[in-house]
Amino acid sequence: MCLKVVFLFCLSLLPCISSAQKNITTYHKDSTIALTRDSRIDELITKQKDNNTLKQSMPGYRVQIYFGGVRQKAAEVKLDFTGKHPEIPSYLTYLAPNFKVRIGDFRTRLEAQGFLKSIEGQYPTSFIVQDEIKLPVLR
Repeated sequence: MCLKVVFLFCLSLLPCISSAQKNITTYHKDSTIALTRDSRIDELITKQKDNNTLKQSMPGYRVQIYFGGVRQKAAEVKLDFTGKHPEIPSYLTYLAPNFKVRIGDFRTRLEAQGFLKSIEGQYPTSFIVQDEIKLPVLR
């Protein structure tokens, strides 16, 4: 009995669902292709494009060189790093109750590993973390 009610309900919604579709016909030499597509797909594509335009980051890697609860120490570590490596971006973030200093915008773990190797000994507790990185500059 319950299954019949659900089936009848679904059938009653069918005209509403089918009215949201758009027919696209493409002609190519000897063949014709007809596609039926829901118009809401175009809306979703537009929303995704807008979101991608607003988001200026991508998944990547950074090297974390400090983690602790002392803001002054985190600022000193960041300043020290920036003085030694001005070409590499550094980021100070706070996630209660700790401060983190992370450096670089590496797209691959291999790039991050190479940089970590180059600063070996300067920051003994440093390690690689996955993070959202800034998009690379297009030239």
